[in-house]
Amino acid sequence: MSNSKLAIWITAARLRTLPLSLAGIILGNGIAYSHGEFSVQIFILSLLTTMAFQVLSNLANDYGDGIKGTDNEQRLGPSRVLQQGLLSPTEMKKGIIYVSIISLIFTILLITVSFSINDLPIALFFLLLGIAAIISAIKYTVGNSAYGYFALGDLFVFIFFGGVSVLGAHYLQSQSIDNSLVFLAVAIGLLSTAVLNLNNMRDVDNDRNSNKITIPILLGTVRSRYYHSFLVLFPFIMAGYYTLANEIGFYGYLYLIFLVPLGIHLKKVWLCQNPKLLDPELKKVALITFFFSMLYVGGIILSQL
Repeated sequence: MSNSKLAIWITAARLRTLPLSLAGIILGNGIAYSHGEFSVQIFILSLLTTMAFQVLSNLANDYGDGIKGTDNEQRLGPSRVLQQGLLSPTEMKKGIIYVSIISLIFTILLITVSFSINDLPIALFFLLLGIAAIISAIKYTVGNSAYGYFALGDLFVFIFFGGVSVLGAHYLQSQSIDNSLVFLAVAIGLLSTAVLNLNNMRDVDNDRNSNKITIPILLGTVRSRYYHSFLVLFPFIMAGYYTLANEIGFYGYLYLIFLVPLGIHLKKVWLCQNPKLLDPELKKVALITFFFSMLYVGGIILSQL
């Protein structure tokens, strides 16, 4: 593969989206670590598996929207690889197949390292969960029944980036269920959904013209902003509840510093008159979500010193 071709595939993979996908994994593993239940192997394989899922989702999204014509000159976001003609549909389909196989291999390795033969039913459950993640990553925009075209993208992002990511990562390390961790899973799930909502708010006109139904299209401009405010602010209540319930103390509230940049972000969203100006806000919320999880884990560890 030539350097130019490799650069195109790297562009298609959209590596800048990886921090958001890793937020839940880091949080789930961090909580397990704070409880003295941690395997470096499981942590690394969890990260690799999640990154593979995210790259698969990005390639499938590029292919699905490109084939349907949703990625066109009216779209306000960055131009996609298929849209620019840098890869053919056949090449992109092959890429999706290869990354699907890689994702499945990482999933099997992760399960093999995490469970013994005595845990076969749970291992099979996680295998099915991994397969579901692969199918969901592809079906977001690919095919006539692509759920991203029927306003279901938010739900799937919330489930996989929040519940599956945080709770799943924690269980792989601890082999136990922490009911209160649901509050942190909800927090990360909502913040991750906020990134998708911004994406859909930015492209609402083009999506409507392309027959792609999203939450902003259903809600309208004003209610979409209320919805976005909820997605950004309610996670702080959820994280606060976990901190209180587990008596973490002062350091468990360090995440509150992100209220400042998110407050500035919300002001820009509410005052925005040009949807294209929402594009840089996506990166901000994605990075804040990543560092939110990092700082929350750091706060818990500091509280134990």
